[in-house]
Amino acid sequence: MRNSRMRVAFVTVFTFISFFTFSCSKTDSLSIADQYGQFNSIYLNSQIATLPMQTISDDEAKSLIHMREEEKLARDVYITMFNKYGLMIFDNISRSEQTHTDAILQLLTKYNINDPVGVNAIGVFTDPGLQALYTNLVNAGNVSILEAYKVGATIEDLDLYDLKVDLLKVDNQDIILVYQMLSKGSRNHMRNYFSSLKSLGFTYVPQFITQSDLDAIVNSAMERGF
Repeated sequence: MRNSRMRVAFVTVFTFISFFTFSCSKTDSLSIADQYGQFNSIYLNSQIATLPMQTISDDEAKSLIHMREEEKLARDVYITMFNKYGLMIFDNISRSEQTHTDAILQLLTKYNINDPVGVNAIGVFTDPGLQALYTNLVNAGNVSILEAYKVGATIEDLDLYDLKVDLLKVDNQDIILVYQMLSKGSRNHMRNYFSSLKSLGFTYVPQFITQSDLDAIVNSAMERGF
């Protein structure tokens, strides 16, 4: 009888743990996608396809070409930092950046604009400025985990600034949609890197966006709806 009770208790506890673990895994999976700004590519691509194909200006075309490689730069740096330090923040955000650069590719394809990335490997860029920036950022991040977090914050800082500037130059509905989504993702990325720096007793001083913009980002909650 005693053994029977013990078996029932064990099964009950095991069932609870299994259910709890499954529930947490499911919740964590969803929260990671939101927390790190990973796009639902199928939904976003359908939105891009649904919105009208408008006349595209030279400024819009140049912006898309640059943004395609800038998002790739973020992805490539984070992959490189993950390979060096093995920290999941870099892996999670690099996966998010992949969905971001894929979204830009969708727009390039829609408007029949040549893709500057093609089959370029990690760390290879068409834009000489981005090529030099990649090298500088990786060299800085290789110094320490602290510096790698600073590099992450710097990349998101630059992305947010460029997106804010470029949103003033574009009027095509699909480009605006994607740039607004990219901005939301970058804000979440910045929150993650800022929090990681704070955990080490450091902070980040913005180089591109204003201090008030940074304060507003890091003092607000993670955004959802990707």
